[in-house]
Amino acid sequence: MMAGGEVVLEARGISKAFPGVKALDRVDLKLRAGRLTALLGENGAGKSTLMNVMAGVQTPDEGELILQGHPVRFTRPRDAIDHGIAMIHQELSLVPDMTVAENIFLGCEPLHLDMLIDYRELNHRARQWLELLDLDVSPTAVARRLRVGQQQIVEIARALAGDVRMLIMDEPTSAITEHETEVLFRRIGDLKREGVSIVYITHRLEELQHIADDIAVMRDGCMIGTAELGELTQDEMVRMMAGREVKSSVRSSSATRDEALRVENVSLKHPTRPSDYLVNDVSFHVRKGEVLGLFGLMGAGRTELLECIFGLHSGVSTGEVFVDRHPVTINSPRDAVATGLALVPEDRKHDGLVLSMTVEENASLASLDRAQRFGLLSRRAEREHVQPFIERFRVKSPSLRQLIINLSGGNQQKVILAKWLATDPTVLMLDEPTRGIDVQSKSEIYSRINELTTEGLAVVLVSSELPEVMAVSDRILVLCEGRPAAEFDRDDATDEQILHAAFPGSTATPC
Repeated sequence: MMAGGEVVLEARGISKAFPGVKALDRVDLKLRAGRLTALLGENGAGKSTLMNVMAGVQTPDEGELILQGHPVRFTRPRDAIDHGIAMIHQELSLVPDMTVAENIFLGCEPLHLDMLIDYRELNHRARQWLELLDLDVSPTAVARRLRVGQQQIVEIARALAGDVRMLIMDEPTSAITEHETEVLFRRIGDLKREGVSIVYITHRLEELQHIADDIAVMRDGCMIGTAELGELTQDEMVRMMAGREVKSSVRSSSATRDEALRVENVSLKHPTRPSDYLVNDVSFHVRKGEVLGLFGLMGAGRTELLECIFGLHSGVSTGEVFVDRHPVTINSPRDAVATGLALVPEDRKHDGLVLSMTVEENASLASLDRAQRFGLLSRRAEREHVQPFIERFRVKSPSLRQLIINLSGGNQQKVILAKWLATDPTVLMLDEPTRGIDVQSKSEIYSRINELTTEGLAVVLVSSELPEVMAVSDRILVLCEGRPAAEFDRDDATDEQILHAAFPGSTATPC
C-alpha cells in the first residue's frame, strides 16, 4: 500500500494527433495515491485520449509517463494492466457471447493444474464481486443478455477484480441506476483508503462533492488547470471547460392539438421467463410539437417500449401503433422509417454508427433513397442532402469524409441525430440522447430539440436523468416494471412525485 499523496503516475508533455485533429497538446498531469482526480472537459477535449495513453490503448506521439518515479512505455493494454493500471471504458467492451464470470476474469482465469479453467472457482469469485457491487445477475449469464446498465457494472467488476494501484473510470455512472451509483461510490471510498489512485471522467458535476479530491480541466487537447475540489465552484468549472458561459434552458411548450403518435396496449414478454413482461400493456400518445418524457428505473421497460414501436421485436410484441391518427403496421425498422418514425438508440457505437465509415456515410444511412440518381447512389447528392443537418447540429469534424471513429462521443451523437433528421420524421424517439455528453453539447442538443418541436416535430425522450426529463419534457410518463405507473404535466410534477411513482410498490395514482 502506498502512502497517501505519493505520486503514482505522472504524464509529462503528452501529445497525440489523429488525421486532422490534435487530440492532446503537451499535457501534464500528476495522479496521487489515495486520491480521486476528476477529469473534466467537453467532448473532444482530449480526456479519453489521455486516459487511453495511460492505459496503453494508444501510444503518445510525444511525452512520457512516469510510474512511481520510473519512465514507462505502454504499447498495449496488457502492459498497463501488468503495472497495476486498469481502465473502465465508457463504451462497453464485454465479449458478448461469454458469461459474466468469464468476462470479469478474462485473461486471468483460475486454473486446474495450470492447464484447465476451474469454472467452479471462477464462478465463485465472480459471485463475490457481483455481491460486492449489489448486482443481482448470475455469474453464468451470457453478457449479451444483460441490459446496458448491468453490463456497465460487470465492466466495473472486471476492473476491480485485478490488483490495481491506479483505476481509470470513464463515465462509469452514465448507464447505471442511482442505487448502483451509491454502491459504486462506497467502493470508490474503500479503494481510496487502500491507497489506490483514481481518475474519474464525468460530465455530472453534482457527483464530485461525493467522491472527488482534485479537479483537472481540459479543453481542446490542452490541460487548462488543476485544483483541489473546494477551490472551484461548479460555475467556474463549466467556464474553464467551455471557455465561455454556458446557459441552461427550460424549453417552452410548442405542443399542438394534432396527434402525431398513439400506441395502444403494447406488450413484450420476457424472452426467458414467459410469465413475465418487459413491457406490459402500455398506451400513450404524443402531439405534434410536444416532448413526452419516459422516466423509470433500470428494467422499467423504456428502451424495450421504443424498440417495440420501431419494429425491433416484430412477431413477439403486441399492440397497435397510430401515426397521424392512421393505424400503421410496423414489422421492421424499415417500415417504421417509412411511416415517419425515427429512433436514436441508447448504445450509439453498437447500434447507431458504422465506425469504419465516414461522417457523411453515417449521416446518410437512413435516407439513402434520397441520394440516388437514376437508381444509383450519388455521392454528391448524398453530401448535399445530409450537410444541412450536420451543420444544424454543429458537428465538429475536419471534413465530412473524416472517419466517424475519430470524432468525440458528443460529435458522434450529433451525427446520429443528423442521420435521423435527414429522414424527415414525424416522430423522433430519443433513448438516452445525452448519455456521456458534455455540458455544452447537452445545451446544444436541448436547443435543437426546442427548435424542432417549434417546427411541429413530436419527440419521445427516454432519460435516466430526472433534471433532464423535467427541463425538456412537456409531459412525463413514468414506467415501473414494464407498466405505466403515473403521468404528469411538467408544470404540475415534482422530483419526489416522479421518483415515488418509479419505484415498485409505490402508491402513485396509475395512468
